[in-house]
Amino acid sequence: MKKILVLCTGNSCRSQMAHAFLEKFAQERAQIWSAGVETHGLNPNAVKYLAEYGLDISHHTSNLVSEYEDVNFDFVITVCDHANERCPVFPSTAKKMHQNFSDPSKVEGTEEEIAVAFRATIREIEQFCSDFVEANL
Repeated sequence: MKKILVLCTGNSCRSQMAHAFLEKFAQERAQIWSAGVETHGLNPNAVKYLAEYGLDISHHTSNLVSEYEDVNFDFVITVCDHANERCPVFPSTAKKMHQNFSDPSKVEGTEEEIAVAFRATIREIEQFCSDFVEANL
């Protein structure tokens, strides 16, 4: 079983969404963790808009990457440029991959504008995760 870490700045939104989609697509072929170089708590809009896709992350927690330093990951996927720049060196043979996604939690505006931003990022993350699982697992 492959071990995959999804890493973002605060482990509140994009990494949590990727975590959920990777679990959905990989099923029993991989164990998935997500973490941040900081912790910002779980973003309530990430929970809300992922639920539209049938994914429940309400039980997830925001974790620091240092909590998993003893896990021998096969893949480390950074989902934002900030985390990619600050990503720690893992003393394993983990294959590091990077895909920057826009941060919908930074969008200001009406509820509809925020919903549009979240749904767009979710669709991008869903496609990335589907493609990743197909190519690597």
